[in-house]
Amino acid sequence: MASDVDLMFPPDLISAAAELLAKYREAGLKIATAESCTGGLVAGLLTEIPGSSDVVERGFVVYSNEAKEDLLGAPAETLGASLANVAVSVTGIAGPGGGTATKPVGLVWFACARRGVPTKVREERFGDIGREKVRLASVRLALKLLKAALEED
Repeated sequence: MASDVDLMFPPDLISAAAELLAKYREAGLKIATAESCTGGLVAGLLTEIPGSSDVVERGFVVYSNEAKEDLLGAPAETLGASLANVAVSVTGIAGPGGGTATKPVGLVWFACARRGVPTKVREERFGDIGREKVRLASVRLALKLLKAALEED
């Protein structure tokens, strides 16, 4: 593996992603991602790990509202468009602009769906802590949701 200087992501995230991929591989499950404010960072982190292609089935980066409507539609269509067993989605306002009184910077919504299990939805208010910190905090939480989905039956 690359030295810490060469890593795109912090070492703890690389380690968590490698562990998660190993568990998904062992369970025979595949992952799909649908990302907005993270711009593909969840999929990027997972695919940073060599051999991830046997677990990461596909990823969508849909930034505009039109793209979200066109490509992701209803949750059933999202899962139906993929061979993945588990899907995680992230959307929100990373900043520095784009926030409103009802949708402030740092507000991020998450959903994690596993076939046959009720979809988990979560709202997180990270606050106006800076674009990079909001995005990395979102990646960390998406990994936690994927880990929790693996443990569901």
